[in-house]
Amino acid sequence: MGKVTWGFTSSLDGFITGPNHDMSWMSGLGSLAEDTVEDLASQVAVIISGRRGYDAAKAQADERDELTSEAYGGAWEGTEFILTHRPEELADNSAVTALNCSIAEAIDRAQLIAGDRDIQIISADIGRQALEGDLIDEMQMFVAPVFLGDGTRIFDVPGGRRVYWELVAEDEANNDAWFRTFRPKRR
Repeated sequence: MGKVTWGFTSSLDGFITGPNHDMSWMSGLGSLAEDTVEDLASQVAVIISGRRGYDAAKAQADERDELTSEAYGGAWEGTEFILTHRPEELADNSAVTALNCSIAEAIDRAQLIAGDRDIQIISADIGRQALEGDLIDEMQMFVAPVFLGDGTRIFDVPGGRRVYWELVAEDEANNDAWFRTFRPKRR
C-alpha cells in the first residue's frame, strides 16, 4: 500500500498560495533537477484537493504558467478527488470526482484506487484535517525563496496546535528548492 502524503511548495513565510490562491509567485523561482517533477508525479495515483483551490485554478487558468496550471505541471496522470459540500456542481466534470465526505472516507476510497502508489493531499485545510485524524504518513515540501505576506497558510489552527515532524529525506539534487520529506512524530 502506498503512503498518504501532503505535498506543497511554501514561501519562506509559510504560505502555499498568495492572496486569492494566486500562484504567480512560483514563476521564475528557478528550475528543478532533471526529471524531479516526473519522478514525483509517477509515485502518485490519487490527488485529494479542496474546492477553493480547484475553483481558483480554473478561474486563473489563463494566468498560470505550465507548472501551476495543472498538477505536477501536467506530468501527472491519475484520479483527482475534490472535497466539496456541493458535489452536484461538478457532476458534469469527468476529469475529477467530487466527494462530500470526511477526509478519512476520501482516503479510504483513494486507497482502493491507489494500490502501491501514493495518495497526495494538495490542500492546506484538508492536510490539517488529515493531521487531526492521524492520516498523514509523509509531508513533502519545497520551500521557495520568497516572502508572500498573505495568502493560504500551510497550517492554520486558531489558538495554535503543535505537530512535531522528523526529517526523513533531503533531496540534494534540489537543494536550491529546499526539497525535504518529513514524517509526523507519533506519540
